[in-house]
Amino acid sequence: MPSTQKIVFFMGCACCTAVSVALLGYAMSTKWAQTRVECRGLVSDTFNGTGVITWDLFSGTFDSNFCPFIGNSVEFKVFEKIKDSGAPAVLYVLVVFLLCLCLVFSALSILIALYNSVSNPYETYMGPIGVYICSSISASVSALVLILFAVAVSATNMAESVILGQAEGTAVEMRNRQATFYAGYFLVIPYTILSLASIAVIYMYDHAAYTHRREQQRPTEDAPKEIMMY
Repeated sequence: MPSTQKIVFFMGCACCTAVSVALLGYAMSTKWAQTRVECRGLVSDTFNGTGVITWDLFSGTFDSNFCPFIGNSVEFKVFEKIKDSGAPAVLYVLVVFLLCLCLVFSALSILIALYNSVSNPYETYMGPIGVYICSSISASVSALVLILFAVAVSATNMAESVILGQAEGTAVEMRNRQATFYAGYFLVIPYTILSLASIAVIYMYDHAAYTHRREQQRPTEDAPKEIMMY
């Protein structure tokens, strides 16, 4: 059986990563952002209103207030609406791909931690190094997701492409885009923190194990040369 110290540290790492996966899984199923755009007809000023788009990760809702139609609320699939929008589509697909990558590497980190919590007490199979690699990739990729999603929603014409798709050929001028971020987006932050926390837990174990090895070697290093000769 492995030592209690080894079990505690690796199980602690697995628990941190498992909680982060649960948070990210919930984040991927809830609202991420909302975009509000002001609209006006180009042919005439017969309408002057706003369009509000609520973004889940895979679906969304478009609420039209004279943008261009009155009282129109439509649910849509995000990838279907933005597939022809160029850069926004690429960014959005990349965000979803990176989130899936986070889940994969977090799962690997959990498997490595669980295996080492019950493995040989004096050996680690891809122990600290495996957790360092998997969790650091998860943390860095999730931080990149935060940046890419914010750019896609705030700095591209992704919302405008959805509105034009609903306008059915009506000429529309859009301006004053405003983005608000919701729980799905912000839950990526604790996921990143917990991924870093799992690295910290294993670093503490690695440091303690190294210190213990050094203490075991010290009596031999400090022994008189006459004794060592025999």
